Amino acid sequence: MTDHAARLDAMRAAAPLVHNIANLVSMNVMANVMLAAGASPAMVHAAEEVREFIGHAEALTINIGTLSPGWVPAMVEAAEAANATGTPWVLDPVGVGATAHRRQTAERLTRLRPSVIRGNASEIIALTGMGGMGKGVDSADAVTDAANAAQILAKRTGGIVAVTGAQDFVTDGTRAAWIDNGDPLMPRITALGCALTGVVAAFLATSTPPFDATITALAYYGIAGERAAVGAAGPGSFAVAFIDALYALDGKTLQHSAKVRYA
Repeated sequence: MTDHAARLDAMRAAAPLVHNIANLVSMNVMANVMLAAGASPAMVHAAEEVREFIGHAEALTINIGTLSPGWVPAMVEAAEAANATGTPWVLDPVGVGATAHRRQTAERLTRLRPSVIRGNASEIIALTGMGGMGKGVDSADAVTDAANAAQILAKRTGGIVAVTGAQDFVTDGTRAAWIDNGDPLMPRITALGCALTGVVAAFLATSTPPFDATITALAYYGIAGERAAVGAAGPGSFAVAFIDALYALDGKTLQHSAKVRYA
């Protein structure tokens, strides 16, 4: 059995510094979520400083949600620097199927072999070149439809692929797991998916192997969603309660409440 409690405790004890090249919509939400979880987020995206900053960071996230010309070179520079220093990094291919520019950027970053790719079902399918019915940055595919694409992508990159949605699927190309924690209100809050990428990175910084660290991160996030939904009147009150739930969730509750099925 995966020791989810030990992974949560290790992450909070270390409070890892996570370097995030996030999108403009998600920065504030992502920072607050990561702080509540116990990590130390930094939003650093200037090409002139990303390589130097990687030397201080314990993990990196790259999110293509609001691409701009100056940010793409910074993303590549940061990923290359992370690889050179052995720093784990997570790619979030937001809306990758929507435009040619996003596809080209995501493909370029994927070739740099991220430790983890985390996206919704449509994004993971599109990233493999198998189609994907995304609606802007939202998924129009079920997580079950993306399982095969995720395994192909994991084998291609040598990393972990996490497909998140109503249920989550994690694979290293050979092993696989389903996580059944979460609540329907979670996708009603903008940038919670982007923020999850930062939480995955925080667990990667302090736990090995990456497959198990990713599973624990997704279970932790989903359980916080379940607890936040109790008494929430709608998306607004849920958003506040979710931050509190991340902060309050302890290792014992995480271990007991994680709904993980290995395939």
